[in-house]
Amino acid sequence: MTHPLAIITGGAQGIGRATVELLLDEGWRVAALDRDPEAVAELDADYPEATLLAVVVDVSDELQVKEAFQHLTDWQQENDQSTGVDLLVNNAGLADPVCGPIEDLALADWRRWQESHLTGAFLCTRAAVPGLRQRRGAIVNIASTRALQSEPHCESYAAAKGGLLSMTHALAVSLGPEIRVNAICPGWIETGPWQKTSQRSEPEHRDIDRNQHPAGRVGQPADVAATIAFLASDKAGFITGQHISVDGGMTRKMIYAE
Repeated sequence: MTHPLAIITGGAQGIGRATVELLLDEGWRVAALDRDPEAVAELDADYPEATLLAVVVDVSDELQVKEAFQHLTDWQQENDQSTGVDLLVNNAGLADPVCGPIEDLALADWRRWQESHLTGAFLCTRAAVPGLRQRRGAIVNIASTRALQSEPHCESYAAAKGGLLSMTHALAVSLGPEIRVNAICPGWIETGPWQKTSQRSEPEHRDIDRNQHPAGRVGQPADVAATIAFLASDKAGFITGQHISVDGGMTRKMIYAE
């Protein structure tokens, strides 16, 4: 396809925005779905002439997802684009991993983490599958190294991200060979410079922060975006049902208390 189409959830900030920008630079058409109106407006303003559709949507809301995908279909028709989807990136979800002690965790709060990460990925995947089948596309789920290891009091986040890993291999078996499905487990990714203007910050990393990564630095959103682009490409045509850690080797380094 001359202009493949990608749908990026949580696409207005952080890893999502870096992925939107990379794919636009590589000639993709991109639909960025994000629940933050301010961030969506900034993204839209920064790319006024790009092949970008920026939509405010809470991916955990079934009706909003349905309306967003209808909006996408209308946008394709209005711009004489062929139907179908080449890539879905399920990236949206509550960023804060800390839910507090399990004995104090309210059921409503537990559900917020599951709905934002896991239910949102389910709803968007269900809506995107017909279009993905048309173009033999790919799905990339953004999980976390916290699905593989933990700090205290992160049960809600870890469970949601672990669910994404399980859903990834289940979908790969169910949807193959027409659709490939993989997951990325980012580690410490510094997203401060990639937030909306009102929340943007510049990182101040210490030597100890860099040195705990065998790669010698903290990760950047572009590191994850590049991996997404690879998994969406024909070069990854024999890769499905897998999860890839993009963490500078941090989860492979043994650390003993002094």
